[in-house]
Formats: sequence, C-alpha cells, structure tokens
Amino acid sequence: MKSFIHSVGTLFQPIFKLFGWILAFFYGLIPNYAVAIILLTIVIMGALTPFTIKSTKSMQAMQRLQPEIKKLQQKYKGPENRALLNEEMMKLYKEEGANPLGGCLPVLLQAPFLFILYSVIKGLANVVQQGKVLVAQPRYIPQGSKMYHDLIASHGAINVFGMDLNLKAFSTHSSFAAQIPFFAFTAVAVGLQYFQMAQLNNRSRKAGQPMPAQQQMMQRFLPIFFAYFYLVIPAAVVLYMIVSTGIRIITQDLMFRAGISNPQKNGVKPVEKELPAAPKSQEKKVEQKPSTIKPQGQSRSKDKRKRKER
Repeated sequence: MKSFIHSVGTLFQPIFKLFGWILAFFYGLIPNYAVAIILLTIVIMGALTPFTIKSTKSMQAMQRLQPEIKKLQQKYKGPENRALLNEEMMKLYKEEGANPLGGCLPVLLQAPFLFILYSVIKGLANVVQQGKVLVAQPRYIPQGSKMYHDLIASHGAINVFGMDLNLKAFSTHSSFAAQIPFFAFTAVAVGLQYFQMAQLNNRSRKAGQPMPAQQQMMQRFLPIFFAYFYLVIPAAVVLYMIVSTGIRIITQDLMFRAGISNPQKNGVKPVEKELPAAPKSQEKKVEQKPSTIKPQGQSRSKDKRKRKER
C-alpha cells in the first residue's frame, strides 16, 4: 500500500510543484496566505466554469424531462421491462442532451483539485527533525521565493489573522477560542454548499418544474457529508471550498439573469394545473322561447265575437 501511495505521489510531483509555484507567485504579489489561496482558487474555477455551465444546463434538462420519464416508467412497469425502460430512458437523455449525473459533475471535478491542494498545503507546512528541534522544510515551492523564507521563519505555520491554516477544526489548539474560527469556516462552507444546490432547485420550482428525487436527496444529504469532510481537512482547503462554491453561486446567478439556464426561455413550460370541473348547478341553462300557445279562454272569446259579426 505504501509503495502504491509513493508511486501516486511521484506521478503527481510535477502538478504539486506547478500549484506550489502559482501559490508562491501570488504570495509574492500580496504576502498573505489566504489571498494567495483565493487567487489560486479563482484560477482553478476559471478553468472549471465551462463545466459548471454545462452541469447547470444538464440539471435543467433533467427537470424538463421529468414528465416524459414518468410516462416511460408507467409504460414499462415491472422488473421484466427494466432493460427496455433503461434503453428508452437513455435514448431520451441522448435526444434531449441531458445527463443524469450532470449535477454531480462539479463535485467530481473538484476531487482532483482538493487532493492536489491538500498535498501542497501539507508540503508547505512540512517539518523535519534536526537533532532535538523541528525545522521547517517547505516542499513544492521555489526555495528563493518569499513564501519559502516566511514559512521557514514561522516554523511551517501558515498564519493568517491568528489562524494556522494547516490545522483542522479538531487539531490541537491553544484554547477553545482559537478553535472557533475553524468551526466557523466549516459552517460557512456547508451553508454555501446548501445554498448553491437550493439556488438551482428553487429556480426550477418557481418555474413550475418538478424536481427529480435524486436532486432532492443530494440537496439534503450532500452538505452533511461535506460537513464531516470539512472537519478533517486543513482550514486552507476549506477556504478553497468556500471561495469555489461562492464562485459557482455567482456563475449560476449570472446564467439565470442572462437566460442561459432559464427553464421558460429554453422551451420548458410550467406544469399546468387542471381546473376542477364546474358543478352542474353552475352550468348554463338552455334558454327557452316563450310559448306561442294561447290560453283556451282567449281563443273561445274571439270565436264568439266572429259569430256575432256574421
């Protein structure tokens, strides 16, 4: 297992050094670790934005197809028709350009960058034993950079406003008060994650589109999974997630405003509610013409007058 991890680490060494160089470059412009991480996040999200747009469109397409999917499920009921149902649904997805896993695309694409950034942060805070003391020995960044010298001076601590971004929420802290900002980072990251998913789902709900059960489940349970994840990774990586999620929220909002993913502007009609049938008492009555039959008394008096005149 150790040999496998070593092989993977060796394979990613050039990528780690590239990200380390970018971090050191931004730190040289503005000597603040948080600012350097934020600027790196903006660069990464700039590369991922086309995938975010594609994912948002795919989720909208899935919501548009919900009525058709329900019809197919009703038509091909039973386990004996499961293969045919899957075939018809895949055909429908292909024709409409929808992807059932489209909503998971941003999360899947984030995974490699989280791994890379986590490894680079651990490399920045690397320390080695020299005699009886621990000496900082940052990795993946140029040794002549300002970031390198500052990390040597801080003994590997990535200090930002009194926080060591290399620590986690449950790392050893000097006091409970020093631990609070790390829990605050986790709360903000989870809150933004939930808002980002709710933003798209609420947009479709207002347009009268049914929300797939898969998206409902993701909106409820994915933030809980990420809450645990944010508690066991360095605060620097949580900061990356906060900024990246904020950028996705802004991207989706701009798409909505521009009509790129507006359901009604892309041929998605809201579900029309059937009006209840009018009660019989309110039905229009057939107008009847007044009867032309004259009363018998009037006809007899006229006959008598005619006989007298004769």
